[in-house]
Amino acid sequence: MKKRIITGLLAITVTAWAQTAVKVDDAWVRGTVATQKATGAFMRLTPSTNARLVEAKSPVAGVVEIHEMVLEKDIMKMRQIPGLDLAAGRTMELKPGGYHVMLMDLKQPLKGGEQVPITLVFEDDLKKRFTQDIKAPVTALGGGNAPMPMKPGMDHKH
Repeated sequence: MKKRIITGLLAITVTAWAQTAVKVDDAWVRGTVATQKATGAFMRLTPSTNARLVEAKSPVAGVVEIHEMVLEKDIMKMRQIPGLDLAAGRTMELKPGGYHVMLMDLKQPLKGGEQVPITLVFEDDLKKRFTQDIKAPVTALGGGNAPMPMKPGMDHKH
């Protein structure tokens, strides 16, 4: 009996160790003005094993997508991507002007000091999905983390 209990506990422990975890640091969301319907969420992601960010969800937005910004022929373009590969132990920074989570069809303006709940959906190497819930503080417009606004010539494509 004792042997079965120990074996069971070891199996649970090994399973817990085998699960991929992604460390999320410095998450934040850019604040919005009253008529603004979209904003970005930014963070640093460091997985314990190879993983892929495949989806994000938030109750503050009707649509949430993973985006990248790229320079094409001197024009900055933003577009949705199907996922973002994350290498084990390497930090991927989601930042203004690069990869980010786009919150669209906002249900209300986002003000500095608020918290935005975001569920990040990842896949491991075996395509098994797992989620991680975070709360990202909203940075007031003009605040410390706030990125520069989009400039003329920047294009948002879907």
